[in-house]
This record gives sequence, structure tokens and C-alpha cells, in this order.
Amino acid sequence: MKNFIPELRERGLLQDMIPGTEELLAKEVVSAYVGFDPTADSLHIGSMLPIILLKHLQLSGHKPIALIGGATGMIGDPTGKSAERNLLDEATIDKNIAGIRKQLEKFIDFDETLSNKAEIVNNNDWIGQFSFLDFIRDVGKHITVNYMLAKDSVQKRLEFGLSFTEFTYQLIQGYDFFHLYKNMGVKLQFGGGDQWGNIVTGTEFIRRKAQGEAFAFTCPLLKKADGGKFGKTESGNIWLDRNKTSPYVFYQYWLNVTDEDAKNLIKIFTFIPVAEIHELIKAHEEAPHLRMLQKRLAEEVTTMVHSKEDLEFAQQATEILFGKATQEALISLNEAQLLDIMDGVPQVSFKKEALTNEGLDLITFFADTNVFPSKGEARKMLQSGGVSMNKEKIQGIDARITTDNLLNDKYILFQKGKKQYYLAVFE
Repeated sequence: MKNFIPELRERGLLQDMIPGTEELLAKEVVSAYVGFDPTADSLHIGSMLPIILLKHLQLSGHKPIALIGGATGMIGDPTGKSAERNLLDEATIDKNIAGIRKQLEKFIDFDETLSNKAEIVNNNDWIGQFSFLDFIRDVGKHITVNYMLAKDSVQKRLEFGLSFTEFTYQLIQGYDFFHLYKNMGVKLQFGGGDQWGNIVTGTEFIRRKAQGEAFAFTCPLLKKADGGKFGKTESGNIWLDRNKTSPYVFYQYWLNVTDEDAKNLIKIFTFIPVAEIHELIKAHEEAPHLRMLQKRLAEEVTTMVHSKEDLEFAQQATEILFGKATQEALISLNEAQLLDIMDGVPQVSFKKEALTNEGLDLITFFADTNVFPSKGEARKMLQSGGVSMNKEKIQGIDARITTDNLLNDKYILFQKGKKQYYLAVFE
């Protein structure tokens, strides 16, 4: 058991904290919780920050509790939102909770033999038992409207309009803390910096209703160095579910972060000792072209979220597209793996019946599929040796496509120049 706040501070993971939190962590095993919104059946990498904090907590000997907002998910947190969220029905929330529960079990230890085993709770188990009259009598009377209106999350929404439903969100979150304090001995809550107002409503509720003392801390909200939203790409969120974001695409996201972001993210999302990270940053700055930081970051996070095997496949896939992998490596992939790697690669379609015994003329194929704007452009590129088929350079303009060239009896990978790929699908 130890106070892990200094390490969080060193890693840039601490923003606000109630005085006395460090002293509490140093003197006893503390049960602490963080909440997750069940807005989807998978968490995304923006949700990894509270997961990392839960892991730090447990590694330091304290007890982690993940609260999934089955009740609050039916309302929607107004924090940081300019419009009200769509309300989810109970069946959707139950499905989402099951998916999140399965993911959390990969990061924190639920072993029954541990004295500080992790637990998952659903606030609908107690909030769902309240009648409206009971709630406004037993909860609402302890927190004034003046206190609630003073919160930033409320103030920022007033100009857009804030429904009574959303206004009550902080009361429910405050009661969650009280319920866990009273029934599970939870003395600490943490979350993102934008949750400070909701969190301290809980500590205030505990003080007023139970004459107790509770503690809290928050971590900064993550943003990229250029001010962009962390965890977002042109195609949307980077999910922890392999069916929503493949391990290869997941690996690529981390591999392609900027140098400045990598220096920050490797402290936050890995458990590499900080002293070792400083050495790694120094080595990276001496040879930035090797992208040592990004590679180590991508390796650590991909292994943690997926597996060592998924990391190895992602590295192999990266070598196939961007390195010097041979045709044999490409041929060894099954259809699912091939399509995994080709996620985002432009596809062109052609009829398989066109692949006669004599084969299909490449120049005609390229022009008909608009891989090249004209037959002349295709001929010129082929003559210069600037086109590869399945990772092998095409020699001369007379080359033809046959069924022998098909990967998994259906695909051919063409490369135009250094990095421009096209996946041809023959059906």
C-alpha cells in the first residue's frame, strides 16, 4: 500500500485534488472509484485514462471500483456538451454495460483471492429503486439550487438550454458517491478535470448527510499538441473493441502520433518507469527519424489492450505496407488478416471472369479501374518500374494478370510509387 499521487503528478496525470487525499492513501488501504458512461458497447482510447488510473491504484495496494452508469446513462452528463444527448433505452444500456465489463476485466484484477480485488458496480442497482418523490426528498433537499448552479458544467450549458433531466445529473452522481461511501466504504473518487464539479457534489453530500469526510482528485483532459481531440481520426473513435478498431489500425494510431504527443502519451498510457522514459526521450531526440518513442508507445499500449500476438501481427502488417516485406509475407495472410491490413486502402473491383487463360492486360485494367487516368500514364509508369503487384515490381509493359496472382483466390495488391496502394477485388 502506498500513496501513488507523486507518480501521477510526475506523469502529468494530476490536476485538482482535495487536501488530505495523499495522507489518506499513505495511511490505509483506500477503496476508490471512477465512473464510465455506457454510451456504447465498447470503450475507446479516451476512456483509457480512468482505466490507467484504476490500474495505478490497484498496483499501489488500493481497491479499484469501476462504476458503470446504468442509471446516469439514461440521462446523459451535460458536462462539456452544447446539446442534450440522445437518451438510451434500458436494453441498449444493458448490452453496453456487458461489453464494457468484459473490457475492464483485461486491465484490472478481479481475482477473488486478492484483498484489494477490483469490483464493478452499476448505479442503476440503487438509483433505479428510487421513486421520484423519494429522490427529491432524500437527495434533493441536501444540495441547494444555488450550489448546483455555481458549477461550470451547468453554467456553460445555460446559454444553450439545460433540461431539468440533465440538471439532476450532478445530484445522481453525488448520491452515487454517498451510496458507495455508506455501503462499500469508498472514500475516494477520481475522474477527468471536467468532472470536478460533479465529484465535489458527492463529497459535499457525504458531509451534509453523513457528517463524513471524502476525498477526490482529477486528471487533465487529454488534447493533442496541435489542439485537436485525442483519440479521434477522420473515420471516428479509436475503440478498444477489435471488431470496431482492428489491432492493426489501433497500433497505427499510436505509431503515427507526433513527437510532442509521444513524449506526453508514453508517460500517461504506459507503466514504463519515468526514469526510463526520460532516457528514451533523450535517445529519440538524438535520432528522431527512428521514431523510437512512437514504436515503444505503440508496442506497450497494443499489447496491453489486445495481446502480444496482435502486436506481432500489427508489426508484420506495417512491414508489409510500409517496409520491405516480401511477397511470401503477403501470401501468408488469410482473408481476414489481409482485409484488416487493407482497412483504408482504396479498393477497385473487376470481374473475375476477365482473367482468362491468357491473362488480363495490365494497362487496360489500370485505365478501366482509374488506378491511372489513362493508358498512356499506366504505360509510362510500368516502363519506369514504378508499379508493384503483390509486393513484387512489374517488369515491362506486357505483364498480365492471371488467377495465379490472386491472394485468397480474390485479391491483388497493387502499389503505385512509394506509398500509394490499391486493393483489387476480383469477383
